[in-house]
Amino acid sequence: MKESTSSEEQVARALDQEPRGSLRALVLATLAFMLCFSVWGLIAPLTPLFRESYGLSNVQTGFLVAVPVILGSLLRIPAGIAAERWGARIVFPALLLLLVVPLVFAALSRSYGTLIGAGFLLGASGASFAIGIPFVASWFPAHKQGFALGIYGMGNIGTAFAAVLAPRVAAGPGWPYAFWIFAPLLVVFAAIFWLVARESPHFTPRRASLAERARVLVDRPVSWVLILFYFVTFGGFVAMGSFLPTFLTATHGLTPTDAGARTAGFIIVATLARPLGGWLADRWGGTLVLSLVFLLEAFFAIILAFESGMTAVTIGFLGSAGVLGIGNGAVFKLVADLFRAETGTLAGLVGAAGGLGGFFPPLVLGLVSDVTGSYAIAFMLLSEFALACLIINLLVLHRHAEWFMPEQQPE
Repeated sequence: MKESTSSEEQVARALDQEPRGSLRALVLATLAFMLCFSVWGLIAPLTPLFRESYGLSNVQTGFLVAVPVILGSLLRIPAGIAAERWGARIVFPALLLLLVVPLVFAALSRSYGTLIGAGFLLGASGASFAIGIPFVASWFPAHKQGFALGIYGMGNIGTAFAAVLAPRVAAGPGWPYAFWIFAPLLVVFAAIFWLVARESPHFTPRRASLAERARVLVDRPVSWVLILFYFVTFGGFVAMGSFLPTFLTATHGLTPTDAGARTAGFIIVATLARPLGGWLADRWGGTLVLSLVFLLEAFFAIILAFESGMTAVTIGFLGSAGVLGIGNGAVFKLVADLFRAETGTLAGLVGAAGGLGGFFPPLVLGLVSDVTGSYAIAFMLLSEFALACLIINLLVLHRHAEWFMPEQQPE
């Protein structure tokens, strides 16, 4: 009995220590994620040009912006499973190399239909998120995972690079080169990741069947709550970031370059807020942080619904960027804490929900604008969603803490 207890204590101490090489792993994963998100965000800042060239309606524009999210969302589930089974050192380089194909397709497209097809395939880059979550989490002890995963989540800033770079390239040599320049970068970094990255000493390949993995949704009902919360927090970030260039050019007369720069500011604020959310969750708990996030997001969405000028737009969007970024970090602190054995599976499921959360709002925004001539109703819907999540958080997570507390080891 004493030997068993001593063995358990040794395992616990090992898991609480940060293995040598953790910083290298975090940097490599964050850079790979950032590069993938740059590719994922290339379509959105160019949509004002496509809208003018092809005479697109608001709904068509919204669909073009949203379509890359579809494949990226769905692929997050198998990507998370693959990372658990084979490790990020294999899966990340494979994804980077595969993305070269849709980049070439996008650069060669010359119609709205081919752009839709290229955008759909480019969406595979969004699956990168679920690859890095279990990789990074395995390198850090529990009390540092929230902050480490928040740093990894800063790879979102790749969409800011795309928002700034793509319109400038389009204004120079032409928009196809916005896609061409990323192809060699993907190949080079795939080689770097393969040669330099290593799996954590704590990494153990998990070969559970799909049915066994799906059981977590039945056995742990809190998984559905986390899925919903990421649907709103990350979905809101993706939707606003992708639709913002179109919104600013169509309603406030900004040039595509100016709109891209302001969109980059939105993305940077949200990205920097993500590790803050993880840090706050490390110290005060994810549920408390999320309650504040949903309350504030409802407030900022109301500002956007009734905005009367660029000052209100700036306050509403940057405020939303900050609280949604904090919410992203808090949700994945809970994922890493509560599902240590199934982090990759849950990262895929939760990440897929977040991606889908970014797909529907641009369509709703476009439809509401076409019907009413304003985006106000769409922003009020976001406010109502945030308040609904606040109520669920208070009634479920705060009142039923035993659902998500880590299982206790028998003495």
